[in-house]
Amino acid sequence: MTKPLSRRQFVKAATVSATAAGYHLTAGLTESRAQNGANEKLNIAIIGAGGKGASNVNGVKGTENIVALCDVDEQTAAGVYKEFANVPKFRDYRVMLEKHKNIDAVMVSTPDHSHAHASIMAMKLGKHCYTEKPLTHSVWEARQMKIVAQNAKVATQMGNQGTSNNGLRAGVDVIRSGAIGDVRELHCWTNRPIWPQNRNRPAAATPVRATLDWDLWLGPAPLRPFNDELAANKRPTYLPFNWRGWWDFGTGALGDMACHTLNLAYMGLRLGAPRTVEATLATPLHAETGPEGCTVTFEFPARGNLPECKLYWYERRLPPAALFHGQKPSGSGSLLIGSKGTLYSGSDYGESYKLLPEKSFVGFKPPEPLVTRNVGGHYQEWIRACKGGPAAMSNFVDYSALMTEAILLGNVAIRVGKKITWDTEKLEAPGCPEAAPFIRREYRKGWDLRP
Repeated sequence: MTKPLSRRQFVKAATVSATAAGYHLTAGLTESRAQNGANEKLNIAIIGAGGKGASNVNGVKGTENIVALCDVDEQTAAGVYKEFANVPKFRDYRVMLEKHKNIDAVMVSTPDHSHAHASIMAMKLGKHCYTEKPLTHSVWEARQMKIVAQNAKVATQMGNQGTSNNGLRAGVDVIRSGAIGDVRELHCWTNRPIWPQNRNRPAAATPVRATLDWDLWLGPAPLRPFNDELAANKRPTYLPFNWRGWWDFGTGALGDMACHTLNLAYMGLRLGAPRTVEATLATPLHAETGPEGCTVTFEFPARGNLPECKLYWYERRLPPAALFHGQKPSGSGSLLIGSKGTLYSGSDYGESYKLLPEKSFVGFKPPEPLVTRNVGGHYQEWIRACKGGPAAMSNFVDYSALMTEAILLGNVAIRVGKKITWDTEKLEAPGCPEAAPFIRREYRKGWDLRP
């Protein structure tokens, strides 16, 4: 590790660009975690303060203390930095976590490829952790997040806000009540991707602006030159949003939206891990970027008294029109096809539903609430857990890590170009060795992840 920083260096750490090789996210970084009382304010640090991080700040700043801010891009974080002018600011979250001891919890809002590294380091230091969706960039990382959270005994939550919406929880009650019967088929669709995909990496490099530390932004991803040559026509190569289309950094439409759009069905049907996954692409398979559209079919085994079922995931496509029973298809949503009827949710977050055909459910009375209702929203559910309350529903151990594993297997199927079977215990696709690097990726030197 580096030598201890002086107080003066500590204050100036926002401009520090530490050499990646000097910071390994290894075992042994644990420290004791004091339990916060229900009336105490949490000291929260934000990793990725710009972009989505800004809305996460807004979600907690009224009730808790913001004690540290970190972003590799001072331009993106400028608004939050100005609002919290007196809060210490960092470019490197590893420096922040090593040197700032007054942190109870972190919120990780970086691009997907950095989620696991920042979150695991924080949890191993005893920090409660809120991480944006998708929880991780790879299937293996999702499993490690669950293991580390369980061992560290910290409060966790993934940023799929619909989980805390009581409309979604009411829909889960309807599904589990048997109102639509046995569900053997479900369909989820999204209007994503809304960023460029199916394109080659630019050959040229362009200058990196002074407000951005490109090396730290890359983090564990492979080294590549910075390029912003497409900015003139509003299609910038990577920043601030189009990184989602590149496999090195993003997880495509599945990673971006399935943690929202699939949430109602995944929870209501207790889907768990799939048995097989297969993808059909709208555009040819590309090594560096995702397809412009696709259909991914997941087969789930029977679960207790729930029958086996198939999930069809559509990107820039819709399910067959007949399944909507005359309803106008929404841009994103889900259909659960049961033996007694269909549940249709026409939103990304699953906060509302219709039972179809409507004539079969005239006078329908929702079941008594079985799933615990939330008070105060997604952030407050996590904050209560940090202060000793019940675990958030989308915590890493019981829910969101397994959900992320299942979702990201869709990207594995897309990238290998054939149907895969899945062994969830061994974390491998038997008979498909080419899937291994997509299940567990390699990291740039100095960024090894050793939970």
